[in-house]
Amino acid sequence: MHDPASKPFDPSIEVSPNNPCPFLRGLVGEGFVDGGTVPLGTLSQTIANASGEKGPKKTLARIEVRGVALIANGARHLLKSIWSGVQLDALRGGPLDKRGAGSRILGVDGRVNQDEIARLASFGRNYPDPNGGTEPGLNASEIEIFMRDNLKRAGNAARWYYPLLMKFEWPILLKIMGKGEGENRYLSVADVRTLFNERKFPDRINQRLTSQPVLSACQRTLRAAAKLAALLIALGLATLVAVAEFPDQVRAILPEKAAQVIPPPLPELRETTAAYWLEQNWSLEDRHWFHHTSQGTATFPVPYGWFMALEQPRLSLFSRPGMMTDGAYLERFGFIPSPQSINTDATTLRRFGYANVYETTQPPSLSSDWTQAENVDGLPVGFARLTGTVDPATGRREEDKIGLTCAACHTGHIRYKGVDIRFDGGPAMTDLKKLELSTGLSIAYTLYVPFRFKRFADRVLGPEASDADRDALKQKLGAIGKFLLDWQNNYDKTIAGKKTWDGKQQKDTEEGFGRLDALNRIGNQVFAQDFAFSGVAGFEKNLHAQDAPVSFPPIWTVPWLKYAQYDASIEQPLIRNAGEALGVTALLNLSDAYPKDRLYRSSVEVTNLHWIESLLAGPDPYAQKKLGGLTSPKWPSQILGEAWKIDPERVRNGRKLYAKICVECHLGPVNDPEFDREFPEESVWSSPRWERIGEEMVLNPVQKSVAGMGTDSAQAYVLEKRTVSMPGFLDLQPTRILGEQWKCKNLPETSSTEMSYALGLMALVDVVARKSMDDADLPPDAQKAWWGARANCPNPGPQPPDPKEPRPWYRARPLNGVWATAPYLHNGSVPSLYWMLRPAAERPKTFCMGNRDYDPKQVGFAVVEGESCKTGETQFSTTWPDGTEINGNSNRGHSFEGTPGPGKPGVIGRTLEENERYDLIEYLKTL
Repeated sequence: MHDPASKPFDPSIEVSPNNPCPFLRGLVGEGFVDGGTVPLGTLSQTIANASGEKGPKKTLARIEVRGVALIANGARHLLKSIWSGVQLDALRGGPLDKRGAGSRILGVDGRVNQDEIARLASFGRNYPDPNGGTEPGLNASEIEIFMRDNLKRAGNAARWYYPLLMKFEWPILLKIMGKGEGENRYLSVADVRTLFNERKFPDRINQRLTSQPVLSACQRTLRAAAKLAALLIALGLATLVAVAEFPDQVRAILPEKAAQVIPPPLPELRETTAAYWLEQNWSLEDRHWFHHTSQGTATFPVPYGWFMALEQPRLSLFSRPGMMTDGAYLERFGFIPSPQSINTDATTLRRFGYANVYETTQPPSLSSDWTQAENVDGLPVGFARLTGTVDPATGRREEDKIGLTCAACHTGHIRYKGVDIRFDGGPAMTDLKKLELSTGLSIAYTLYVPFRFKRFADRVLGPEASDADRDALKQKLGAIGKFLLDWQNNYDKTIAGKKTWDGKQQKDTEEGFGRLDALNRIGNQVFAQDFAFSGVAGFEKNLHAQDAPVSFPPIWTVPWLKYAQYDASIEQPLIRNAGEALGVTALLNLSDAYPKDRLYRSSVEVTNLHWIESLLAGPDPYAQKKLGGLTSPKWPSQILGEAWKIDPERVRNGRKLYAKICVECHLGPVNDPEFDREFPEESVWSSPRWERIGEEMVLNPVQKSVAGMGTDSAQAYVLEKRTVSMPGFLDLQPTRILGEQWKCKNLPETSSTEMSYALGLMALVDVVARKSMDDADLPPDAQKAWWGARANCPNPGPQPPDPKEPRPWYRARPLNGVWATAPYLHNGSVPSLYWMLRPAAERPKTFCMGNRDYDPKQVGFAVVEGESCKTGETQFSTTWPDGTEINGNSNRGHSFEGTPGPGKPGVIGRTLEENERYDLIEYLKTL
């Protein structure tokens, strides 16, 4: 490093092209600091000397420099910057290098672009030089205009934090090297040109740097103490800045426990140029009602009004964070924006995709029994307000709750070149786990981040609320926060001490965008957390890891299937729907501390559940050989242009292939009259699998053994192997309940305190649903009609029985709308139909979900093996980093690679030629 006592300086010192900062290049070029790693103290002291400040202002300058220097190389280099210093030869690519959003005077090769210096000068004017004459320069406001134009020129390359970083660049250069005073202080273009071209400062700056007095021993001691204090302050400041402005990067380098205090990363929200809801035989009224009608759930741990008052769990140094309910924020979790009401102007409806130019006439509304849904706060699809809430145990009136609806998981959308295609009944692309974590952190931040609770209380209670009311509100919110934290700790502790049914250590499998371990979550809610909510202790032992995630299944057609779930576990529609409502946190009393008639009382909106099922089902399809209700969405070639056009010749070829290789399991298509004419013996409408149950004809889908199909078995074994404990006072006896109510046969004997999860859930939901009907004053005849004749009994397996298909089983469904259900297999492990039709061993083992555009050729998501995911996206993987398989994430099975037979699990057909794959895919687009 240069000795200030020696002269002259050597301007020929090489400066790394990876140091893009002109002032730092000058310090290196003139020998004041090394060109590699420079200790923070040395750098901050040198720049403070160059500033010419004195006393406290100089100390403040050193602190500011330390803060900026700490983050100069990026969050991942934070610790190295603290201990070793800033790396001046590795600034390229860090936060200070704005990748095209800066001045562009210095290229990545270290060459100076003279045209860019001329551009800089064009933003200024001539200023009187204090030494005489005039010269070109820029004052503070002109520098600000210059920086804004740089950002505009950068376009999409600009990042949200660039304006913040720019405050520490050209304005600081003006402060240190500027001439004149006040508003007439300007940065000389000539000085800038010399600094870039020769890495040389004006003589006045050199004089400041070389004229520093020699310090006494006492002064050096005081300086060292001040440096330590400054370091601590800078470290705190840098930490605060890093967490506030770069939370995703900080979270990535923290230990798992520490990272939990920072919200999970979310994908950036991309611009939507147009949105379309596909026509599916529902009116706008029916669709909006389905999106926002409550099923009786209080999914979120705070009342509706509190949730509306919560802020996003992020720190903000220069502005307030947005609200949790901001539409753009919730869209980043995968939710679909929704209007407040459909009774609005056409422009608003079109913005939300409702009034589409390709629609001609609307189908008549089926909602004669219910009023239109209102979404007064403009929440996304899947959010509903539960009004008139009563505590099931105490009978007290509660504040309105907020919960998720059926639509939260069963409303889909895909993107193609900025166009959003939306459809009801399809698999959602949401990440509910991240929403849970963010909500919990929002509560914690509200309690502990300065000023945040006051704003929360002002929104909930009003700005004139008394201190006593504010204290009471804070105690209630604190109790909720403590319960959530304690519950998570109990969950972690319990799971750490449990094994899976086959002896493995239980461990959560990441669900991510588009997947949820619904079965295990329902069990954890009903048989563990609902006991805790009811004040019944000791049943955390019923918890199970969320290790069997599945893709949200499509729900069009399912009212007419005997078994809807992937594992063919539930036949009774009301049990299916009420069980789902309980799993999404309907209020439920499981305590004996209250009058006996309140046991099993819940907030389940059984009337709405019945209406939802009716809306989905429509009229009897078997009689008219056509499905009504919610129909599957049609391939949107009329919207998305040439790449989405259907090839008729490929469709004809694909139809023949379907008849040969698909009908054995998936039956004939339900919506292709041409197939019925060409292959009448394979028509679904003439299939013997239609079964009369009571007054209805339902389609009994084909069931195949998990072992034979070779697909991931985790979900099938949840109900097969999981067991639960129950308190004796509930007197829940599945054998008696199911035997008496439904005449179920061959039920295993169970006690009222230990039972299989499957039987326990069927019995408990049965009791809760009947209680809900009674509480709703539903007459016995209406109750009987709503139950129908479909039994709440365990699935006996393939019908007729097939010894080649041992339990457990997965059911195959008709493939109408299959194009809209990617990713494929029940666990969402295959990104597109193209890969589904390739041999299983060739399928990608990793891919990203979150903000990926749809691929109309492969029909699903185009992926590249080993690709890295963008910030906030989910990386699906079949294995952990050490190569061991992730429970629930196998992508094997259902493979076209040879002749099926004994000893070939997962092989279902011969290897297809490439043309055959695309022929079959083209046909599947039409279903």
